[in-house]
Amino acid sequence: MKTVLITILLILGSFVSIAQRRNKPKPKKSFNAGAIFVQWGYNRDFYTKSDINFRGTGYDFTLQDCEAVDRPEPFSVENYFNIKNITIPQFNLRIGYMIKRNWAISLGYDHLKYVLRDNVPYTLSGTINPGVDLETNWSGTYINEPVITQEATFHYENSNGLNYIRAEVSRVDQWYRERNSAWFAFSTLFGAGAGAILSINDFTFAGRKSVFTPSLSGMAISLHADARLEFFRHFYIQPGIGSGFMLQNNVRTRPEDYNSVASQSFGYLEAHVLVGWLFYLKPINACDACPQW
Repeated sequence: MKTVLITILLILGSFVSIAQRRNKPKPKKSFNAGAIFVQWGYNRDFYTKSDINFRGTGYDFTLQDCEAVDRPEPFSVENYFNIKNITIPQFNLRIGYMIKRNWAISLGYDHLKYVLRDNVPYTLSGTINPGVDLETNWSGTYINEPVITQEATFHYENSNGLNYIRAEVSRVDQWYRERNSAWFAFSTLFGAGAGAILSINDFTFAGRKSVFTPSLSGMAISLHADARLEFFRHFYIQPGIGSGFMLQNNVRTRPEDYNSVASQSFGYLEAHVLVGWLFYLKPINACDACPQW
């Protein structure tokens, strides 16, 4: 009888032990399936030279080897931390989900700014009908004609937004984690993305300045590499770089005229610093080792 009782107690003890293991909460790891991340940050951008073609009523010409810069807001509490102004600087917003261990999908919005440099020599080719532009006095047919643009008479920018809206697939690897307190971990992310470009354009030409002309102007592809510094499993700081290629074949330049467009293609390099938050979805039965059926 004593032997039977001991055997029963051992069996019950085994079941209790198994139940405890299976009911143990799933560890919170940012690289495991079920982790959700939301991040926000700011960027600086650099662009390759490009040829920009401008078409509209009475003109069709190209400026070659155009140079462009970004336009970051001066750093201040008002510009970067006032909720009313938070979308004015060049920002990055992204939400993602770990679909399986080490792999994430995400959707994001990169707010870049593209501003044509003025007072720089360019080359003009194309045709501008007589009387179209009385400000720059560009008139006739040009073949590789040197010109210098002035902001007051000719200017092009997407400073209200060269907005890259993209989906992305990323590889997430965690290289270090504080084992005892789990207050710190270090991870890397490498990803590729593609998406659409929403341009909000300002254009000065032919004695007229048009501002805030929106258009779905093209598409882009990109790569990125980031380092993630994670704190207490829920908060992180993520510096990184990205690069890509943008094809804008339909940038509207006049709000009322769908035939007035600009087109170009160029490469870009982005440096960014993000802050983010991690959330964790628990499995239905909150277990580490779910039964296999």
